Amino acid sequence: MHRDRGPEDDDSAPADDAIIARAFRGSVVVISILAAVGVVGYLLATRRPAAAPSVAKEVGQVRDRAIADATVPDAPFVDVTRAAGIDFVHVNGAEGEKLLPETMGGGAAFFDYDGDGDPDLLLVGSSSWPGRERAGERASLALYRNDGTGHFADVTAESGLGIRLYGMGAAVADYDADGDVDLFVTALGPNRLFENRGGTFHDVTARAGVAGESDAWSTSAGFFDADGDGDLDLFVCNYVQWSREIDLELNFTLNGRDRAYGPPTSYRGTWSYLYRNDGDGRFTDVSDAVGLHVTNPATGAPMGKALGVVFVDADWDRMLDVFVANDTVQNFLFHNRGDGSFAEIGARSGLGFDAAGNATGAMGIDAAYYRNDDQLAVAIGNFANEMTSFYVAQAGGLQFTDEAIGEGIGAPSRLFLKFGLFFFDYDLDGRLDLLEANGHIENEIQEVQAGQTYRQPAQLFWNAGPAGRSCYVEVPRERTGALAEPIVGRGAAYADIDADGDLDVVLVEVGGPARLLRNDQQLGHHWLRVRLTGRGANRDAIGAWVEIEAGGVRQRRQVMPTRSYLSQVELPLTFGLGAADRVDAARVIWPDGTVEPFDVSTVDRAIRLGT
Repeated sequence: MHRDRGPEDDDSAPADDAIIARAFRGSVVVISILAAVGVVGYLLATRRPAAAPSVAKEVGQVRDRAIADATVPDAPFVDVTRAAGIDFVHVNGAEGEKLLPETMGGGAAFFDYDGDGDPDLLLVGSSSWPGRERAGERASLALYRNDGTGHFADVTAESGLGIRLYGMGAAVADYDADGDVDLFVTALGPNRLFENRGGTFHDVTARAGVAGESDAWSTSAGFFDADGDGDLDLFVCNYVQWSREIDLELNFTLNGRDRAYGPPTSYRGTWSYLYRNDGDGRFTDVSDAVGLHVTNPATGAPMGKALGVVFVDADWDRMLDVFVANDTVQNFLFHNRGDGSFAEIGARSGLGFDAAGNATGAMGIDAAYYRNDDQLAVAIGNFANEMTSFYVAQAGGLQFTDEAIGEGIGAPSRLFLKFGLFFFDYDLDGRLDLLEANGHIENEIQEVQAGQTYRQPAQLFWNAGPAGRSCYVEVPRERTGALAEPIVGRGAAYADIDADGDLDVVLVEVGGPARLLRNDQQLGHHWLRVRLTGRGANRDAIGAWVEIEAGGVRQRRQVMPTRSYLSQVELPLTFGLGAADRVDAARVIWPDGTVEPFDVSTVDRAIRLGT
């Protein structure tokens, strides 16, 4: 039966409470089987509560999209998973009880764990539920060492990561500035921090103080300098207040007989964590003190249901702001005040809700200067039957308008359920394209919606570039290679696994095998890859920007592995140059604001800058 919710359990706007509560009470008393099927079917199809308080926003204008199909470059992504030595299969413990965490994992991280210069790959799985472990069940984490050519060896056991937990995602950074990239793993239950000591990982969670609450459900996470002191702090997204007992009590159904996965609207929200790096290997939870505990003003209950996070200095005041994708409640924008504290301005900035004033089922998130100008875009992948949100910054950088329709993202993305999402230049033409990993949460969704499927293809949007028309055009599925294969997509990340200059992709499937997709484009475009070594405690130069000018175009990329959903991309930055065979100007804007020009003598190579 569904659990009857009182006002103290509400974490959405007051207008939502009355509507959702009426629907759930009708289910509790079982007015009729048909009513229960209708209500729950709708919630599973949309996972969206009733309209939130209206937010004044402009709807993006539809621009001319007269672009010939022949203009859109092919995206020949080839599935090389087995050939590359990747044999990871995500385990979620699903045995028919339909427990919500089974639908949400897992993540991936590309990072150079052994310091040999090429991207290795970590994949995060979950596990069987306690008491139901299976003989021979593999570790929840899998670490694969890259030999530099895109071939991988499983080094999980020897690296010290052969552990079991109900894992979700990962964050990577050299938080202790010893030259080795460390690893933080989020989970249902205590999180884990592993210090990298020359290629072997040691669990330092207890000493560092970053396990979190034992009953918390953490999702995405990332390292960044929150307070401007030069070292890396840690932000951890927490989802909903969940327990197996609550889940079973709610007893959702699609057909009036069998259990189904329920929506997050039935669970109370949570507060995410911000851990301040104390510089001695320890962290202090400062979440409340710095303004990250956002509550519903009507109830005082935690509001957030965080799934994705990205860090960007939206107003160029040299302090990183925090963008959080929340599922079925408003998104957050924590504006960094510069004194170590934050102001939550999501609704006021236009990022909190969609163009109609509704909270969306937000999952993955990324941010970039997508038109190679001064307009920042924040893309958020939403639930099925909701467009991907595409918020574009207006004057000043802290006011956004959802331009999903006008930029060509809206209509093609509406049907799909989007999780992992990121900007990257797949064809090396110098413009940032957009990839979305898709997949539903309910394997019987077609009983409710004939137009929906459990497995869904990833979508790739090509950046057409010229002003005066929609920026993005969906690449026809028959031209995206292995991206078109329907999967139950979750985490997604990119890296140049084989040192050929273009970006390859990994997609994680809940309850299924991960897929490593090699980018085999042969367009002849030039490229440049830049790896920074930072000064002081931020050895990865996280938060730095690199700008280059080539062929009359200025490109800007941020060193920021945290993006997408539960995942981390590689640290080196890739610049596609198109037909340009030289770089006319280049500079680094270091995290402390120092601007340093540098010369690029030749292209089609990787360079390293810094001490």
